[in-house]
Amino acid sequence: MPKVTSILMGGVGGQGIILASKILAHVILEHGHDLKISEIHGMAQRGGSVLTHMRFGSYVSSPLIEAGQADYIMASEKLEAWRWLPFLRPGGTMVVNTQEIKPVPVILGAQQYPSKILEGLSAISNSSTGTIHAVNALEIATACGQPRAANVVLCGVLANSLPFPLESYMAALDATVPPRFLEQNKAAFKAGYSL
Repeated sequence: MPKVTSILMGGVGGQGIILASKILAHVILEHGHDLKISEIHGMAQRGGSVLTHMRFGSYVSSPLIEAGQADYIMASEKLEAWRWLPFLRPGGTMVVNTQEIKPVPVILGAQQYPSKILEGLSAISNSSTGTIHAVNALEIATACGQPRAANVVLCGVLANSLPFPLESYMAALDATVPPRFLEQNKAAFKAGYSL
């Protein structure tokens, strides 16, 4: 059976998960792989979850990733990382933004935001079941001149584990990012890639 690589990208509406998936899709297709993508927008415009399943290889029959089967997970917020952690395969890699975005029940005081998510993720990483890269992507993106490029920082961190050259990602950014934000996004991607 041909090797298929599975990537799950999750975040909160407005964090740029769809753009990050377009950047990766551009690169994957440029290198001649079969690619299947499924996007789920759960009340994204109201701060709900956004989830993208991506699977690529010589032949892919379905875009959907089952629990315990994701080679890579990119989470643009801590709670989203915790929510999608069961999808990470043993030995897989997760890239998580340390940013905290409180969901509506927390804002309304009906629930509390979990307090030790990064510690829990770190314990998993230390147990050899997977590798967790916690990144302050918002801080890095802000230093690059575009706070909204935190998703691109995370994409850069993830890209470093994938078998494609940096030049391909730069071409993908050229094709997907509006020109007025392009240089900041390229700087953000390179900053993530170099981590």
